[in-house]
Amino acid sequence: MRPVWSSRLCLTASLRPQAFRFSQAPLNSIPENCAQFVGAGPSDAGTIATHKPHRPARREIEDNRAVIPWHDIYTLHPSSPGSPIFHPGGTHLLQKLQAFLRAQYPSHGFEEVISPIIYKKGLWETSGHWDNYKDDMFAVTGRGAKGGHDSEREIGEEEEYGLKPMNCPGHCLLFKSQKRSYKDLPIRYADFSPLHRNELSGTLTGLTRLRRFHQDDGHIFCHHTQIEQEVNRTLSFVKRVYKTFGLEDYRFRLGTMPEHYIGHMQDWERAEARLRRALNESQREYFVEAGGGAFYGPKIDIILTDADGKDHQTATIQLDFQLPAQFGLEFDAPEKSIVPDSDIQTTGSSSTQQQRPVLIHRAVFGSLERFMALLAGSYKGTWPFWMTPRQLIILTVGKGEALDSRAKKIARQLASPDYRSGEAQTLNSRHFMVDCNVSDKSLAKKIVDTRKQGYSFYAVFGGRNLEQPPEKQTLNITLSSHPKPQDVHKIIEEIMQSGEPARSNDAETRTSRSGDVTAEMTVRQCQELLSQLETRFL
Repeated sequence: MRPVWSSRLCLTASLRPQAFRFSQAPLNSIPENCAQFVGAGPSDAGTIATHKPHRPARREIEDNRAVIPWHDIYTLHPSSPGSPIFHPGGTHLLQKLQAFLRAQYPSHGFEEVISPIIYKKGLWETSGHWDNYKDDMFAVTGRGAKGGHDSEREIGEEEEYGLKPMNCPGHCLLFKSQKRSYKDLPIRYADFSPLHRNELSGTLTGLTRLRRFHQDDGHIFCHHTQIEQEVNRTLSFVKRVYKTFGLEDYRFRLGTMPEHYIGHMQDWERAEARLRRALNESQREYFVEAGGGAFYGPKIDIILTDADGKDHQTATIQLDFQLPAQFGLEFDAPEKSIVPDSDIQTTGSSSTQQQRPVLIHRAVFGSLERFMALLAGSYKGTWPFWMTPRQLIILTVGKGEALDSRAKKIARQLASPDYRSGEAQTLNSRHFMVDCNVSDKSLAKKIVDTRKQGYSFYAVFGGRNLEQPPEKQTLNITLSSHPKPQDVHKIIEEIMQSGEPARSNDAETRTSRSGDVTAEMTVRQCQELLSQLETRFL
């Protein structure tokens, strides 16, 4: 049978504010089938918010899906179920999300690391994953080498490995690789390595449920006195990031101790109490999912709801006292710094004490692929300029080698405004996704194709533009697709009004009957427009 190829973005439709509707009800009047949301603020005492998600009509969902441009994002193939093959456009989107977080990491104290995707079975036994998570892991047989739990094996003898479903064991090895002091804490690692989870085939859905995915995984090793501060910092980090993407209608979920867990009950109770305290201080409502924690600790999850009414977990914060003990992690601390507390485990002499760090697992996007799919729904397939793989296309009007050559040269100038011939480009050089259509199609057909392909802007370049002096050459640029068109129009107006007199006389703005704003801008003004949109995350 011939393999069936699919090239689609996601199966979600859109996220909208109407999806979150809350009402206040007395404690004794809540129907049994309603999810319970705990009020975090002082005014919520004695009440629990009931959540009734907005469920749009099927036609409304289909209409929203219809506007999403299914162009060159990714491909799924039956030879690797649940593992997307990203086209250049999809790769661009994924790397934009990574670049965004990388730009935030220095101010939040995170250092990026790279860790293996495969470890010996012995490591997973130490971490507890082999006993508690084995069914969701991919086991791999490989040629052995001395080291780890299987050091008695002969070199070359077959032994069992596991593809990593998460990064925490590897980061524990990183922490343990050096002698640590209390002055080093907190230590924050970030990792974009691909993860593999053996999900059931029936649960695989577009980009929202995969077997291979990338996660903005992070781990914070800290002292017990730093827990609340680090959790609150992470919650603030999430809030700032989600506001940038226009995703402010999310909910908090507190997952408590599951049926299968490791560690002591008292550790779990203290961990859950600290996460509750952080949620209460955030002044946002949250709901409790009994048994929803990880096997090593309780967690706070960020939940987004799509237009189908389906919940998706994105960000997460997990508090873990267990893995540091499993891996024997320690840091040196002076005796005077030791405060009597059951959270602290110490070893060593009376003058030198080793304390056990606390581990906080955190992700801001969660699965980058899932976050990308949810963004597609939130933006209704209209990507913001700074993210889209199709930012601008120049459309020529007329024929002639001189016209085509000049249009292509302008496209290169806009794509790489910092380019210097014969020199290596700097690490912070600007680069934009600019194409050029010099085909013989009519302008009307080119514009139709441009809109279908999902370009943010198209710019018309014709004979009149070619006749202008090179330093004053203009383009007629039109905003074609953007989730916030009014914000973009405002930036265009600012650039036009603040232009140098020599250029402002050559530029003008027109509004068509359909409401599209077309600006006649010089190449420099176009470069300024693209740079501002990128800088402002628009």
